[in-house]
Amino acid sequence: MQRPLRIALASALLVLGASHVAAAAPPADYRVLSRLPLGGPGGWDYLTFDAQHRHLFVSRGDRVQVVDVDQDKLIGTIPGTSSVHGIALDPELGRGYTSNGQTASVTVFDLASLAVLATITGTGEKPDAILYDASSKHVLTFNGKGHSVSVIDPARNAVVATIALAGKPEFAVTDEAGHVYVNVEDRAELVKIDSHSNAVVASWKLGKCESPSGLAIDTAKHRLFSVCDNQLMAVVDADSGRLVASVPIGEGPDAVVFDAGSSMVFSSNGESGTITAVHQDDADHYSVAATIPTQPSARTLALDAQRHRLYLSAAQWVSPPAAGGGRPAMVPDSFTVLTVGRP
Repeated sequence: MQRPLRIALASALLVLGASHVAAAAPPADYRVLSRLPLGGPGGWDYLTFDAQHRHLFVSRGDRVQVVDVDQDKLIGTIPGTSSVHGIALDPELGRGYTSNGQTASVTVFDLASLAVLATITGTGEKPDAILYDASSKHVLTFNGKGHSVSVIDPARNAVVATIALAGKPEFAVTDEAGHVYVNVEDRAELVKIDSHSNAVVASWKLGKCESPSGLAIDTAKHRLFSVCDNQLMAVVDADSGRLVASVPIGEGPDAVVFDAGSSMVFSSNGESGTITAVHQDDADHYSVAATIPTQPSARTLALDAQRHRLYLSAAQWVSPPAAGGGRPAMVPDSFTVLTVGRP
């Protein structure tokens, strides 16, 4: 999911009026509450929140940093995760899993002690997204260069199946009822997988969406939220694949989360340096409630559903990204975790 930034923007989207009355007050008072400097070398990708232990897992290139969000401090590091992208959690076994892109492997660690327990080799090439599916009790890696999904049995710490995809997978989610969904970036498609038979059962086009990356799910209303490179969020019926809405968002989105407690969808827009807060008026109608300033480069996020807070990784750039160019160098020791929420 690490894609080049194009232009760092400070612009914000206009708040749009909704044709459907929101059931909850819009999050106009959401703001950056704190910044935790972590510094050090290394880029970043996904963040994952462990609600049970109140830990935030932050990918940092060759390691995962672990933050206690209530103490607002770094409490540990999981080493040996070369080119780490994502972190998946299995609360039942009390284990975490990292997708290590450079070595086509997965690091297994204990969620309580943070001790490394095992390394699983043999995933597809360049594993990126990773998730635990409670229905099948499997861990799945979504392999960017391999155009595949590797299915891991946690009881054996081994790859037990491979699912071929037609293109490059990005974010993935589970409905915890036997289905896994994944964005296929280079085909602008959303793929549905049966997690028990390990087979693709549907592929859906995403309307005008270009290069979908972040993906979130509302399991109660069976809705999927894909954020797209052309400043759109595509909302899809998870059962039929019907596109039910397209919502404007900021530039450079790379992650999205759904907060069921507030009926809000949040898109982190790394080029705009904003979060677009979208209210779910009902299953098929959505309205932009607010544009929340963060900082350019803050493109990924995780949700703390208990406190309705968002955590984002960010850093300062040596110079603004050039149009069409790669990501610029990071100012040394400028890496920070932002906390966004209501005061």
